[in-house]
Amino acid sequence: MLGAQFVGYAGLAVLMVLPLLGAMSAWRPWLAYAWRARWLLLALWLILAYNTPGEAWLDWAWAPTREGIDEGVLQVVRLLVLLLWLAWLFQVQGRQGLVCGLWGLLRPFERLGLGVERLVVRLSLVLDALQTPPDPGAWRRMLHAEARAATGVENLSLAVLPWTVRDSGVVLACAAGLLGVWIA
Repeated sequence: MLGAQFVGYAGLAVLMVLPLLGAMSAWRPWLAYAWRARWLLLALWLILAYNTPGEAWLDWAWAPTREGIDEGVLQVVRLLVLLLWLAWLFQVQGRQGLVCGLWGLLRPFERLGLGVERLVVRLSLVLDALQTPPDPGAWRRMLHAEARAATGVENLSLAVLPWTVRDSGVVLACAAGLLGVWIA
């Protein structure tokens, strides 16, 4: 995720191909995520297209800037790549694996007094809620404070796997990739 913010279109193309090679089945959920995020993607593009200083497109006063259009498209593609990696993570690890991995990555921050366990439990509840689509018109009921009480998981258990040499290799490869992107 960090590396995607520092690469251009060629790097993003590589980042799009890698998860599809690892799990071709991630492509369908990715399209569903992209469809769900369509308004966010449009809003992001519009904000960047109209608020980035530069030369007006087609010399129309009300048109977005060329630089803004370029920046907006790049950021939308970056977000789509991140959604693809999220779909890949869900396909390979599942929800439980994703939550366990996040908990393992955030555990060192417990020493700083951050409530990592609470964050992981909340994320798990959100992921559970996202598995079932809301009823039609649910947003109207939420605005009128008529939302039904959420029912969810009573207990959350995490199966923590031991750290292996392979895990160290993956972390070192990711760090080297980020360092290479940052230096280039």
